[in-house]
Amino acid sequence: MRSRYLLIATLILAFRASFAQSIPVKLEADRSPAWADSFVYRIKDSGYFAFPAGNCKGMRIHPVKMYELQEMLVTVVADRKRPPRPAPPPPPKRPPFLVIHGNVMYDYYYQGNTDTPYIEKDIHQHTVQTSMSVTVRDQYPLRFTFSTSQSNSRILRNMTGLNLGYSANDLRHAILQKARKWDAGRIANWKELDGMKTDIRKLQDSLLRMRTWFSAPSQIQRMIEARERELYGQQKPQIPTLPDKRILPLKGRQLPDLAGKYKGKADSAVAPLLKEYEARKAQADSLEARIAGMDAKYRARLEKLGARKESLVALLNRNASPAELISELDRMRVPDSVLPKGYKTLLSIRSAGIGRSMIDYSELTARNISIVGANVEVNPSWYAAVGIGAVDYRFRDYLVKSAGPRQFLQLYRGGYGLKEGSHVYVTYYTGRKQAYNFNLQDNPNVQVPDSRLMGVSVEGRWQLGKFYSVTGEIARSSLPQHERAKEGSNLAGSMVKLSDNSAQAYSLSAEGMLPATGTKVSGMVKRMGANFQSFSLYSTGSAQTAWMFRADQPFFKDQLTLSASVRKNVYASVFENAQFLSNTVFKSVQATFRRRNWPSVSLGYFPSSQLIKTGDHSFMENMFYTLVGTANHFYRMNGLQMNTMLSATRFYNRQSDTAFVYFNSTNLTAQQAVFLGKWHLNGLGSLVSNTEYRIYGCEGNALFKAKSWLDVGAGIKYNYQTTYRIRQLGYSANLRVEVPKVGEIALMADQGFLPGTARRLVPNKTGRATFTRTF
Repeated sequence: MRSRYLLIATLILAFRASFAQSIPVKLEADRSPAWADSFVYRIKDSGYFAFPAGNCKGMRIHPVKMYELQEMLVTVVADRKRPPRPAPPPPPKRPPFLVIHGNVMYDYYYQGNTDTPYIEKDIHQHTVQTSMSVTVRDQYPLRFTFSTSQSNSRILRNMTGLNLGYSANDLRHAILQKARKWDAGRIANWKELDGMKTDIRKLQDSLLRMRTWFSAPSQIQRMIEARERELYGQQKPQIPTLPDKRILPLKGRQLPDLAGKYKGKADSAVAPLLKEYEARKAQADSLEARIAGMDAKYRARLEKLGARKESLVALLNRNASPAELISELDRMRVPDSVLPKGYKTLLSIRSAGIGRSMIDYSELTARNISIVGANVEVNPSWYAAVGIGAVDYRFRDYLVKSAGPRQFLQLYRGGYGLKEGSHVYVTYYTGRKQAYNFNLQDNPNVQVPDSRLMGVSVEGRWQLGKFYSVTGEIARSSLPQHERAKEGSNLAGSMVKLSDNSAQAYSLSAEGMLPATGTKVSGMVKRMGANFQSFSLYSTGSAQTAWMFRADQPFFKDQLTLSASVRKNVYASVFENAQFLSNTVFKSVQATFRRRNWPSVSLGYFPSSQLIKTGDHSFMENMFYTLVGTANHFYRMNGLQMNTMLSATRFYNRQSDTAFVYFNSTNLTAQQAVFLGKWHLNGLGSLVSNTEYRIYGCEGNALFKAKSWLDVGAGIKYNYQTTYRIRQLGYSANLRVEVPKVGEIALMADQGFLPGTARRLVPNKTGRATFTRTF
């Protein structure tokens, strides 16, 4: 009986729990416990829980409320204060009017004895020079150089010079630096264009794969199989069911009529495949139209942006002509931030300078002449040049003091064509030139003749393809004063007197390269009349023929280069006699071998010269041949960097034709350098030998790089001469200190030995102090 009551109570409890879950429950807010004040509990459902009470058969019913955790909503009050406005960008800085970079150097040099045929002692020489790159308004590059040298020597000239110059190459370099930044700024546009091009290529690849699908072997096989199935009336190949052998006897058994049974049951097998073909063809046509549209859009964008296959940097690097460069810059629509105002005119000016500068115009007018004055060359497509100034003959006047009269040059040149390409130029020159009686000019009893001259030349250059060029020039000058006096003509009249061929000159030169073999050849021949005068010719009064030929041939993939040249009467000196005429043919041969990780070897046979003073105002220059061979190798051994150098020199001269003490001698030198961390160790041994004596020498020095701003070095040298058994000891020392914000200071002291009288070596002390500041 008690078990019945227990069963009924359980059923009632289950019924009420089920009924309670089906009734909506009103939500009641209940505060959270003290440990969780930030949350609210919400009633989710309710029910009853029965558990034993008292004894094993007693039950107690207890209502239960179930909850779920919910976050409390937080009300946010907006701050009505406005955020601070961002600071406006600083105004762009105006470029300074002048930006100067360069260096300045002071050099003091002391020499106890001169190593020349001129005997002098205790020479002090001071030199100050500076080279600066000046940029005006961050657009226009200029170069300024200044140098002055003062000495107590009776031989060396005190010389001061300055130059302010402009070069189109400097402007190209400045534009190139800005072009790199401008090209970098266009990278975004270029990337977009590259992306469009990449998309077009991907679609073209997809179209190619679609076109290839139609002719693929697998598709051809599918079509063949479909046509076969249609022919035999069967859509798919089926194996017919043979009759059961147990039903029919073996004799008289007939096979079923397969053709009649399956005939007409297959709908066309080719039609679905043709439908697939048409669908794919429609896709290919649609893709092709899409590619055409994208390509047209790409080309329009390319034209709009002015982008080309080569960038502005590549255009500037390939050294295009001024006219071509200007045209391409206009086409590219380069902004003003890259190109300065007036860039078309500036790019057309090859060079311009004021002060001391070198001019180089043509073989028969002015070749490598140093002037103090002004010069300018303009060459967009036409050509014009002007050079006016006092003449310093090649810098040879720097070596020997001379009180000769001032020489002056005026030159005007014009024509059509690029200087490095095909062109025709006409040159007119005039001025003063001391071409004869050079050694008698200081004698008051001698009347110096009129040194004025005048001339005109026509030069043509033909560029024959990419590798060959030919240059020809014909010139005519005025006659010297003594010839004009005979005829009673003036300067201009003697120049235009065409019946006199003695004042004419001809020149022809050619150069080229054979691409197949890499052979470079060049040659020149010129004929000058006895009375022809120009600033490229030193001597006068004798007809001369000069010629030269040179060839350079590489072998073994440019590892071995053989160079050879022959020349006649090409060498001339302003100090030679006016009637000087050379019939000697000078020959030069040189072979150079260079290969990676191998020693570099060079062997050459050259003509050499030595300038000798024979009187107060007379000089002599002797010519002789020299055979020189060197071998140099940089390598590693046991983790150390080393360098070995061997050198041999043979002088082919006689004591009777030179004051050189080492006449007809052989010099051998071996040098070894070791780079050991901060230490640079160097050792040298030498031998000088001729028919009368031998000199043995050895030298060792060490350089310690204590800091990046401090180098200290010292060395010792020893000589032994067999003729008089003289042993001599010398020394050397050097110091380099780099002072921040001040500059670099270098000191050097050396006691060596020079050839002296009676075939003895005499001590020679030299010293140098140099200050260099780079800014």
